[in-house]
Amino acid sequence: MAMTQPAAELLAVQVLGWLAQDHDRIAAFLAATGTEPDSLRRNAQDPVFLLAVIDFLMADEGMLLECCATLEMPPETPANARAALPGGEQFHWT
Repeated sequence: MAMTQPAAELLAVQVLGWLAQDHDRIAAFLAATGTEPDSLRRNAQDPVFLLAVIDFLMADEGMLLECCATLEMPPETPANARAALPGGEQFHWT
């Protein structure tokens, strides 16, 4: 199912909020992206940053499933959101 970019951005912000609820998860995200904690709110408006949020979530199946269960969405929803974000239509496994 296709998703609009605004809907994808909203979903990524929700995922970011979910990540932020757990110190270990948000610390891992910050380390993986090189993001400073005080820049999260500003970056949450950047579609490229939001793509990184979705990519981080999708890199760990257990975390993906836990997030989807908590946010009450099907596990394929983040992939649909990714495809709607700029640059997200391409996925590189390497």
